[in-house]
Amino acid sequence: MLQTLAEHPSPEEIWVFGYGSLIWRPEFHFQEDRLATLQGYHRSLCLWSSVNRGTPEQPGLVFGLDSGGTCQGKVFKLNDNNLHEQFRLLWKREMPSGAYIPKWIRCETMMGPITALAFVMDINSHAYIQGLTRDETLDIVLNACGTCGPCPEYVLETASALAQASINDENLFELADLIKQRIAKP
Repeated sequence: MLQTLAEHPSPEEIWVFGYGSLIWRPEFHFQEDRLATLQGYHRSLCLWSSVNRGTPEQPGLVFGLDSGGTCQGKVFKLNDNNLHEQFRLLWKREMPSGAYIPKWIRCETMMGPITALAFVMDINSHAYIQGLTRDETLDIVLNACGTCGPCPEYVLETASALAQASINDENLFELADLIKQRIAKP
């Protein structure tokens, strides 16, 4: 964590890129948030979750930044008060499994480019999954629940937060619609 902080070009102004649950549940204080676009990565349900949104017996899926494409999200400027404590809370939340690689990446915003911390999927992690079909993804999400709640709730909350922020993610919105349809069926 301290090494990552030391690598930032201006440690007095820390921005964090959110693409999933950070958008609807940041759990840290921030001074400002902006819509942002990150090139070279896309939002993907590519991370097995055997605690937060699943169990070892029935793992769920959570979002990661996978390589390739573009990802729209939000950047959050951490509050100057207690900056290191806020960063520590963020680190504790995002880095317990070691499935992400923290990277300082340039993001485009309407107010110009900024450098933000992004938690990028480590494709060498045992928790990384790719190549699932839509039906496989749907089945996994619908049947998983962990300490933070049901996996469908996580996916639906993320889709809702993106829609509220005017962030378009057609693949996620289609998946959310399928989840709603399957949940509505008796």
